[in-house]
Amino acid sequence: MKRKKLNGILASAITAGMILAGCNATATPEIGAAETTETSVPEEKQESSAAEEEKQETSAPEEKQEEENNETSAPDEKKETSALKEKPAGGEHEITSESYPVYAMTEPLGMDMKLYFLDGVKDLPYIESEEILFLINDALLGDEASGINFTMEKNGSIITYTRHHNEEKAFDDNIPLTFDFDKDTIDFMDFDLFCKSPGSSTLLDLTAMHVFNDKGEPAVFQKVDRGSYDRYGDSLVLPLGEYGIDMIMQDGLYLVPLQTINDFLITAPSGANLFFNCKNLILTAKASECEDLYYEGETGERSPALQEYGYKELCLMMDYLYGLKEPHEIEHFAQLFHENGFEAMLKSSDPKNADIAIYRTITDYLDDGHSQFGSYSYLTGKNDYKAPKGASEYRWNDHYERYTKAREKFYPDGIPGYEEVGNTAYITFDQFYMESVEGEEYYTTDPKDFSDQDTIGLIMKAHSMITRENSPIKNVVIDLSCNLGGMADTAVFTLGWFLGEASIGMKNTMTGAMCSSTYRCDVNRDRKFDEKDELGDRRLFCLTSPVSFSCGNLVPCIFKESNKVTLLGRTSGGGSCVVEPASSAWGTSFQLSGIKRLSFVMNGAFYDIDRGADPDYAISTPEQYYDRKALTEYINSIY
Repeated sequence: MKRKKLNGILASAITAGMILAGCNATATPEIGAAETTETSVPEEKQESSAAEEEKQETSAPEEKQEEENNETSAPDEKKETSALKEKPAGGEHEITSESYPVYAMTEPLGMDMKLYFLDGVKDLPYIESEEILFLINDALLGDEASGINFTMEKNGSIITYTRHHNEEKAFDDNIPLTFDFDKDTIDFMDFDLFCKSPGSSTLLDLTAMHVFNDKGEPAVFQKVDRGSYDRYGDSLVLPLGEYGIDMIMQDGLYLVPLQTINDFLITAPSGANLFFNCKNLILTAKASECEDLYYEGETGERSPALQEYGYKELCLMMDYLYGLKEPHEIEHFAQLFHENGFEAMLKSSDPKNADIAIYRTITDYLDDGHSQFGSYSYLTGKNDYKAPKGASEYRWNDHYERYTKAREKFYPDGIPGYEEVGNTAYITFDQFYMESVEGEEYYTTDPKDFSDQDTIGLIMKAHSMITRENSPIKNVVIDLSCNLGGMADTAVFTLGWFLGEASIGMKNTMTGAMCSSTYRCDVNRDRKFDEKDELGDRRLFCLTSPVSFSCGNLVPCIFKESNKVTLLGRTSGGGSCVVEPASSAWGTSFQLSGIKRLSFVMNGAFYDIDRGADPDYAISTPEQYYDRKALTEYINSIY
């Protein structure tokens, strides 16, 4: 099989995913990371457990239990009988292999990948250590131009992958990842450093834009050392054995379940999923992006092996990769699945029942806005069933309808991106969006030709109008009242414009790593980062509502902490985590509030933004937001 570097193709797929996927604020270009276009739920629904004070027999993967009914056992239990057929004499499995074509979304990559199967079970694939190296080095994390490459070393039952950075004194050099096939553990010395994007200047960089031209001249963003720092997280050991998940070392092969590799070496660092439908392997954020190809797989029941492993891997993945476990009072998802009655559905042979259990868990028990169900498994096939909306989503939809209807009364033909009313300029965007990640493109277009849909272009255009000679503008208002969120780069640019320097914090809830990043922005496009990119002594305001979500919530939270911008309206809608695409071992496609949680930094401490920002001055009704003549008079009355 001929191999080739996939990094460029993957980057293209990720960029497409950013634009298509929905409300997110990404540190690195993640598929599904651009969280803007989908209607999201801003308020998190916290589920309190009546049995929380009691020790649940099924609660934690670490607790060993003695139960007559295996259906209620925790996923970490080593069962006496395996769903795989009994091993032949000598304790060895019957291992077969098959190669499958690989696609990036719907684009064939002209190559195959070999997968392995145990004891005739064809819907539960394993991947070998050499293929894992190829994924890490050639498809996901390696980068020749940046001098980053990965090597593999075998030592008995231990496989070690090491990240190398050829740059002298690089802080992300020689970072190991160890698979122990005797202990069934995966050990990251430093997950964030091992998975660090080649273009990131920090552990948890917020921006994805290419900010230098061929001459090395800066464009759009400049990272400021002052106020920026990295705090490394703890080492991370994934205890697969405690969840009852086996890695197989046999016949010179080192086999790991494909879905485990997908969850922690593909999805978590890069925001993609590697879907398997028994016919193809498809690298994409969501199955909906390649439905025709994905649903070529045959429908049918899950094998007993897939039922068992799929449940355990789902518990492992959500225990580690769901970023809001603490406020939702979820200690272990095995406990939640047992208490909400979905455990039996998730372990059943019917993939539709298992899919619906995931759907209902997201809508009823997570209900956090970023977490959304996507598509049914290929084994289920396309399905029209939709779970009822959760309480928070229902409220958010009501708010969204009220505000958009009120706006239509005053702007029946659509609200302009930039509008001047007397001495006040209004800049409105309903999502944080940019049309390209190439920063240089903002220097080759006249500002008046920028699209109002491109947040950075709209701000550049607005700045040129507001700062023009003899400008009457004394007040500048950013209207985020119907903003659903979006791409982090544009939120950072908005903050930099209003504040001069934008300082934003991010925490990895899985590792504990924290990063504070400070940026300046070249708003007037002169390739200098100075006071001419700011608005001087003009008075600054921001309109927020319960609809303002994710990045639409991040911006007012940072404004509030800065004490430089006056907030008008209602408390913003929350949403603190970067969206993370996810999938089940049987192919369900969904997304979660991921492990990267946005924060503002005050007195050196990180504060979560999920509760939203309270206004300095309340606005009583949605109509008062959009009667801009009256609103301008009110703003001028505020001293």
